[in-house]
Amino acid sequence: MIYKQIYVTKALNTITKKDNLFQGDYTLDPYQNCEFACTYCDSSFDSTIYVKINIAEILNKELNKSKIGRIIIGSVHDPYQNIEEKYKLTRQIIKTIKKNNFCCHILTKSDLVLRDINLLKSLDSIVTISIISNKPTIVNNFEKNVSSTKTRLEVVKKLNENGIKSGIAIIPIIPYIVDDELEELIKSSKKNKAQYILSKYLELKGDQKNIFFRIIEKDYPNLLKKYNTLYHKSYNPDDDYINDLIKKIGKYCTKYNIKNSLI
Repeated sequence: MIYKQIYVTKALNTITKKDNLFQGDYTLDPYQNCEFACTYCDSSFDSTIYVKINIAEILNKELNKSKIGRIIIGSVHDPYQNIEEKYKLTRQIIKTIKKNNFCCHILTKSDLVLRDINLLKSLDSIVTISIISNKPTIVNNFEKNVSSTKTRLEVVKKLNENGIKSGIAIIPIIPYIVDDELEELIKSSKKNKAQYILSKYLELKGDQKNIFFRIIEKDYPNLLKKYNTLYHKSYNPDDDYINDLIKKIGKYCTKYNIKNSLI
């Protein structure tokens, strides 16, 4: 990985369409691109990580003239990727959000978020931890640079035990590879005190689709034909598949008495 410090003139992005999934009003990413290099994510194609060295300063100026709302931290690139240990930009951002009486929703795969428990307890914060599978082989195939699912579930448990609202995002749901363990993932989430489940199917846009299909061809060749059929119309899977996923998630969340949304 190559790391480059950059200076930005803008930190906040305003969400103009209602955000039903993450319930945010603004988005913000302290880093551009991601060290975790998950193979289903298009933010991992570039090996250069841009560190927005002055983002907290710019954010403070923007919040002074912005309407109070919830800021989603890590909407595209993980805010607790490894370089955060050195630069602490996410920590600076949380402090700035607290100072200006805003609230935040952090999206991450990393247990580094536990470093900031005391800070997160002091403001209105939500932390969503994403997982894709309970099976180490699948996790290693698609997100080998991230901590284990077991560790991530323990993060959710610890956050909730410290009064920080936390849940699980099964995002993305990788077709035909994790479908059969959705119930177990939701059961495990409930066992670890997750307050909610968020979920979304896998989108495959542009080069991301080509790269992902090569992975399927290499590691799951028996599924390639099914993938070609599933994604033949667009970057989204077929509507029937999406509707079936929604029904399954709803059924399992009801069974284990866990919300399948933030509200």
